Amino acid sequence: MTNALSSIGTGVIAPPIAHARFNIGDVVQHRMFGFRGVIFDIDPVFANSEEWYEAIPQDVRPDKGQPFYHLLAENGESSYVAYVSQQNLIADDSDEPVDHPAIAGMFGGYADGRYRLRPLHRH
Repeated sequence: MTNALSSIGTGVIAPPIAHARFNIGDVVQHRMFGFRGVIFDIDPVFANSEEWYEAIPQDVRPDKGQPFYHLLAENGESSYVAYVSQQNLIADDSDEPVDHPAIAGMFGGYADGRYRLRPLHRH
């Protein structure tokens, strides 16, 4: 089967399909920095600014062709929103909920290491 984009004569070839390892509502941990978070959105490939990407030191800069996750994140000092590549996330096996003030508005119950997305936010 040929790529639909290349078959229309544009010469453009679509990037390979990247498969997300995690789902919305999953609790994850950053592989290097240890902070935890709840996934609330997924980009199939990098979709942030070039300035953001270039600010990452080149020796640890992730490949853009993988899923990137939006997290309601927390560390010992604060709660914030993080944007993290798939290669830098691992499943959080602590079975502890995440303490972020935006969780209650977006998610319902917590069980088995994940949150249920409220029906209002499903699409």
